[in-house]
Amino acid sequence: QCDNAKGLKAFYDAIKYGPNHLMVFGGVCATVTSIIAESLKGWNLVQLSFAATTPELADKKKYPYFFRTVPSDNAVNPAILKLLKHYHWKRVGTLTQDVQRFSEVRNDLTGVLYGEDIEISDTESFSNDPCTSVKKLKGNDVRIILGQFDEEMAVKVFCCAYDEEMYGSKYQWIIPGWYENLWWESWINSSQCLSKNLLAAMEGYIGVDFEPLSSNTNKTISGRTPQQYEKEYNAKRGDGQSSKFHGYAYDGIWVIARTLQRAMNILNSTKKHQKIEDFNYTNHKLGKIFLDAMNETRFFGVTGEVVFRNGERMGTIKFTQFQEQKEVKVGEYNAVHDKLVIINNSIRFQGLEPPKDKTIIQEELRKISLPLYSILSALTILGMIMASAFLFFNIKNRNQKLIKMSSPYMNNLIILGGMLSYASIFLFGLDGSFVSEKTFETLCTVRTWILTVGYTTAFGAMFAKTWRVHAIFKNVKMKKKIIKDQKLLGIVGGMLLIDLCILICWQVVDPLRRTVEKYNMEPDPAGRDISIRPILEHCENTHMTIWLGIVYAYKGLLMLFGCFLAWETRNVSIPALNDSKYIGMSVYNVGIMCIIGAAVSFLTRDQPNVQFCIVALVIIFCSTITLCLVFVPKLITLRTNPDAATQNRRFQFTQNQKKEDSKTSTSVTSVNQASTSRLEGLQSENHRLRMKITELDKDLEEVTMQLQDTPEKTTYIKQNHYQDLNDILSIRNFTDGKDGEKAILKNHLDQNPPAQWGSSDPSRTSKDPIEDINSPEHIQRRLSLQLPILHHAYLPSIGGVDASCASPCVSPSASPRHRHVPPSFRVMVSGL
Repeated sequence: QCDNAKGLKAFYDAIKYGPNHLMVFGGVCATVTSIIAESLKGWNLVQLSFAATTPELADKKKYPYFFRTVPSDNAVNPAILKLLKHYHWKRVGTLTQDVQRFSEVRNDLTGVLYGEDIEISDTESFSNDPCTSVKKLKGNDVRIILGQFDEEMAVKVFCCAYDEEMYGSKYQWIIPGWYENLWWESWINSSQCLSKNLLAAMEGYIGVDFEPLSSNTNKTISGRTPQQYEKEYNAKRGDGQSSKFHGYAYDGIWVIARTLQRAMNILNSTKKHQKIEDFNYTNHKLGKIFLDAMNETRFFGVTGEVVFRNGERMGTIKFTQFQEQKEVKVGEYNAVHDKLVIINNSIRFQGLEPPKDKTIIQEELRKISLPLYSILSALTILGMIMASAFLFFNIKNRNQKLIKMSSPYMNNLIILGGMLSYASIFLFGLDGSFVSEKTFETLCTVRTWILTVGYTTAFGAMFAKTWRVHAIFKNVKMKKKIIKDQKLLGIVGGMLLIDLCILICWQVVDPLRRTVEKYNMEPDPAGRDISIRPILEHCENTHMTIWLGIVYAYKGLLMLFGCFLAWETRNVSIPALNDSKYIGMSVYNVGIMCIIGAAVSFLTRDQPNVQFCIVALVIIFCSTITLCLVFVPKLITLRTNPDAATQNRRFQFTQNQKKEDSKTSTSVTSVNQASTSRLEGLQSENHRLRMKITELDKDLEEVTMQLQDTPEKTTYIKQNHYQDLNDILSIRNFTDGKDGEKAILKNHLDQNPPAQWGSSDPSRTSKDPIEDINSPEHIQRRLSLQLPILHHAYLPSIGGVDASCASPCVSPSASPRHRHVPPSFRVMVSGL
C-alpha cells in the first residue's frame, strides 16, 4: 500500500535538508509519483521512475521532467493494434472496470484504433457486476473483447462469460497480463462459479503486459546477457520476494549514468568549463542539459532496447496465452521497431482457425441438386418419348375406324399438351446455380406460360371430345347431328384465348420478378466459425395471390365442366367414342395430385430440392396417367380386336329426366360415320318391307273379291292364301300397333284347322247348332269383317291410315282416295 503523506514528506525533507540532488530516481505509487513529478519543474530536477505505469504521467505538459524506464500501461495499446491487424480482426468491443487507471487505457486505445480501420462496435463498463455488460456484448455480436479490469473482477467476468457461452472457438478475450501467477485461485471463492467452469471460460485468453526481461541473448550495456543478469539477481536475492520491476530498476541506474556522462561531455565541449557539481535548483540551463541528455539516451539493457520518446519508454510488450491452466508466452511486440513476433505454433485457438471478429454471415443459395435434376430430367425425357410414341401411333392409324372415331386431331392436341407440361419440368429445375439472375426472371414467365397452355391444351381437347359425345347423345329429337373437328378446335382455341388474356394481363400489369428470401442463420456444416444464411430464389409479384386465384379458378371450372360431361356420358356404350370413364379417372388423379402437390410445395418452399421433386413428380404423374388412360386402351384394342369398339351396331342411351316417375328410352340410330351406315341399312330394309306389304295388299284385295262369290270358292282361300295371311301377321311384328287383331285371326286358325269344305260330314249335321259356327258360311262372314280391320291396324305403322280409325267404314271426311271403297270388303293401301 502507498502512503502518500510519508512519500511526500521524505521528498520535501531531502530537498530542504539534504545536499543538492542532480535527479530523482524512483516513484512507484501513482498518487505520490504524480504529485512529485508535477512539482519537479520548479527545482529543475529530472525524475526517472522504474515502476510507475499510470498513463496519466505521460502528459508532458503537466509532467515535463518525468521519465520512466518501465512502459506505460498505454504502451500495450500499440501492441494490441498490431495483434488485431495480424489476425485481421477489424471489429472489437471493450469491457472496462470503472477505475481511472483502466478508463485511461481504454480511452487511449480508442485513439490508437481510430483511423486504423478497426471498429469498436461496443464499449461497456461496470463497477461490480459485469454480467449485464457481458450480455450486451454478446447481443451486439462482439467476438473480440478487449478487457481492462483487475484480478477480482476478472473472475466475475469469466463466470459471466461462461453463463453466456461467450468462450470457446468463436470468442477471443484479450486482458491485462500483469496478474499474479494462479491469480484466479485467490478470488474463486468470492464468485458463484465452479472452478471447472471458470477455467473453461478462461481457456485461450491472451494477456498483454510489458516484458520484465529481454529474451534476447545479446550482451547488454553491463556486459551481461539478460539471462546472466537474471541468474545473478536470483542468486543475490536469495529467498526474498521478487519484483517484476527489478530489471527496469537496473536499467534505470544505467540510464542515469549515461545521462550524466552525456551531460558531462556536453559541459566539457563548452568553453565555460562548467561541471555537473555546479548544478543547483535554480540553474535552469544546466537542468535543461540533463533533460535533453536523458531524452537522447539509448542503449541495450536487460529489459531490451532502452529508448525514450517524449519521456516514455519504448519497450517490449509480451503476449501470453492461458493454456491448460498456465500462462504460456506466445509472442512479443518491439515498440522501437514496431514489430510483432509470434512464436511458431505457440498460439492455440480452440477452433480450426482464429475466431472471426464477428459472426461471418455467408449467404448460400439453396439450389437444386444436380443429381436430382438429372434423374427427374431423365424421367421427363422418357415421358416425352412415350408421348411421341403415342403421337406416331395416332398419326399412323388415323384412318383406322377405332382411331378415326376417337377424333385423331383432338388426340394430337392431348399429346401436345402433355409434352408442353413435360417441358415445363426442365424450366422449373433451372435456378441461380445454372442461369443468371436476368435469365431466371425470364424463366419465371416462360415456365408459367408453358405449363398453363399445356394444361389447357390437353384437358381442353379431352373435354371437347366429351362434349361432342354429350351433344349427340343428348339430342332428344334424335335428329341427325354432325359436329366436325373444326368446331372442337374452335372450342379448344377459345379456352386457350382465355388463358392468353389472363397471362397477358398478368405480364403487363404485374409481371413476375425474381425475389430472394433470406432464412435464419445456420451453423456451418463443415464446423467453420461462420454462419450460413440460406437464400432462396422465388418468382413472385405484388399481387401474386390474386393472379394465382384467377388461374386456379379458371382451371377448376374447366375441370368441373369435364367432370360434368364425363358423368353425363357415362352410359354411352361405344368405347371408341366415349372416354368418360378415363376422363373421370384422369380428373380424379390430376385433381388429387394437384391439391397434394400444391400443399406440399407450399410447405416445403424453403427446401428447393423437395419442392422441385414434388412439382416434377406431380407433373410427370398427371401427364403420364392422362396420356396412358387415353391411348393405352385404344392401342390394346387395336392390336387385339380392331372391330370390338364398333361391333355394337345397336345400342341405347338412357337419360333420366326429372319428371313424374317417367323414363324415356330412345333407340339411337345415328352416330357420325358408324350411325350413317346403320341408317342406310334400316332405310333399305324399310323400303323392302313396304314393297312386300304392297304385294300382299293386292292378294288381299283379290281374296276379298272372291269372298263375294259362291262359298265353294272359299277353298281357294284356304289353299292359296292361308300362307299369305300368316305373312301379313308376321309383317305386323315390324310395327308398333296393337296386337288385338292379330290375336283374333291367329286364335281362330289355331283352334280351327282347315277342313275340306266341299266334303260332307254326317256327324257334324247331327250335332248341336252351336257347333255350326265353323261352317263355310260362318267362316266367310268372319273373314269379310276381320280382314279389313286387320288391314287398317297395320297401315299406320307404315304411313297409311290413321290408327285412330277403328271402324272399317270410311268417314265422309276421308280422302277421295278412300271414299269410294266398299266399307265391308274393299281396302286400298295408301301412303306406301
